[in-house]
Formats: sequence, C-alpha cells, structure tokens
Amino acid sequence: MRRPILPAALILLLAACTTTPDDGTDEPTGERWRPRPGVAWQWQLSGRLDTTVDVPVYDIDGFDQSERTVAALHRDGRKVICYLSTGAWEDWRPDAEEFPRSVLGRGNGWEGERWLDIRRTDVLEPLMAARLDMCRDKGFDAVEPDNMDGYQNRTGFPLKASDQLRYNRLIAKLAHDRGMSVGLKNDLDQIPRLVDDFDFAVNEQCAQYDECAAMSPFIKAGKAVFHVEYELPTSRFCTESRRLKLSSLLKKYELGVWRKAC
Repeated sequence: MRRPILPAALILLLAACTTTPDDGTDEPTGERWRPRPGVAWQWQLSGRLDTTVDVPVYDIDGFDQSERTVAALHRDGRKVICYLSTGAWEDWRPDAEEFPRSVLGRGNGWEGERWLDIRRTDVLEPLMAARLDMCRDKGFDAVEPDNMDGYQNRTGFPLKASDQLRYNRLIAKLAHDRGMSVGLKNDLDQIPRLVDDFDFAVNEQCAQYDECAAMSPFIKAGKAVFHVEYELPTSRFCTESRRLKLSSLLKKYELGVWRKAC
C-alpha cells in the first residue's frame, strides 16, 4: 500500500518528535550493528544473569542464555553480544563431542579448555558455523569470539601468524554472513591487519600491561573497544581509558554480575 504524501512541514515535525538520543549503539536501517567508541556495557558470563544494569550493551554467554533472554534485553533497548570460544575447546559445551581429538591441543590455563588447531578449517568451519547459527537464531546482534590469539601461545600446534589471520577472518566472515557484527578479542599485534575485518574489539588487561594504545586503530575507525581490567583499581586506568575513548570496566575473573565502570 502506498503511503500518503505528507506536507514538508509535517514531515519535519514528525522527525523532530521521533528523534532519540544517541547512545552510541545506533546503526543505519538494514545494516549490522556497529558500536561506537565510549558506549557503556556489561559483561557477565557466570551466575544468574542480572538484566537490570542500566547500560545499552550486554555481552553474555551464547550457549547459556536463551532466545527469550535476548528478546527481553532487546525490549529494554539493549544490544546483545553472543560470547563464544572459537579458538579453544570447552569440555562442557553440548557440541564438545563433535570435535575430533586431532584438533585438540594443550590446555589454555582454564579448567576443561584446550586450544584448537585453527589450521584445520575443514573441521572447524562447519562447527563454528553451527555455533554462529545458534547466536543468530537466538537473536543476538553480535559475537565475541574468544581465544583468537592461539599463535602467540603454547597450543601444541605449530601455529603461525598467517594461520591466525586466516582463521580470524573466517570467523568474522561467518558472523557477517549471518547479519551479526563481530569483535576482535585481544590479538593486539594483528590489530592493524584486522581492524577492517571486525566491527569492534574486546580487550582484557591492556592497562595492566601498558598496551591500551595498541587499540587506537579501532577508535580511529569509529569502532568501540570494550575493555576490562581485573587486578588494577579504577584509579590506575580510568583516566587513560577516558582519554583513549575505551569502554572500560573493572571486573572479577569469574565475570559475574559485579562491575565498576570508568
């Protein structure tokens, strides 16, 4: 049905009445979400999810949280990021038995987790595609793929920087093909080569290790950097975070409800 043509003055009046404040989370109609620098967020991966934190972005576990939870957060005006481990195997996930032992490497320091042989995209691509299908089907706006820097760790495999670039770009493409934005998790050394492939970044402890300036390519590109410290008080990093336009939090390692924002 064709819409009636409205007088120009009435169109301007309607536009003024429907304009909403810029919270850093808007995106053009029909495009994937592109969070901008400085947007506030909550990151909770353990415990009963608290949906009352008054921030526009939630980052939550893709397996543990339901479509209903994502829809409820959307009704409250939130954007929702789907946390997944894409570079390490976790023995408690419902699809854990689908990973052949040949792609499982050394432990990554967390109980029940082992690095994946990211060179084996013939095996991992369909498994990760299925996980991203889950995120899409639950209604998530974006994906936080974790353990994206295996080549810098003792994985049990002779991974090279080129292997990591190839794999990270594959994960980004899988997310984009499903209409979701995607964040680069840590992997600081490859930021200059990957900033165009990712829509935002997620970083842990860049202040503790004096690395936060490495996030500047994302900020310069108008892309958010979601940043967490665990061991420094906010007095040690918030001033610098605000200068760099990072979205910074102090969290506990278990990533429960508790947070202290800059």
